[in-house]
Amino acid sequence: MSSFTTVLTLIVMGLVVLVLIRGLFNMLKGTDANKSNKLMQMRVLLQAIAIVLIMLTLWITGGGRPT
Repeated sequence: MSSFTTVLTLIVMGLVVLVLIRGLFNMLKGTDANKSNKLMQMRVLLQAIAIVLIMLTLWITGGGRPT
């Protein structure tokens, strides 16, 4: 289970980076402010999911505490 949550966390973190880059490029082009706003909202949501997954992985694995 911990390897599943680790892989899922890495995927979500990669998605955060992709959405951030796409949002920044869209903002720099100055085309559609609404689209940039939606991309940044999606980034915040993905970051929240990533934090929850990181915390879940730490809880499952014991957070690196010796057993």
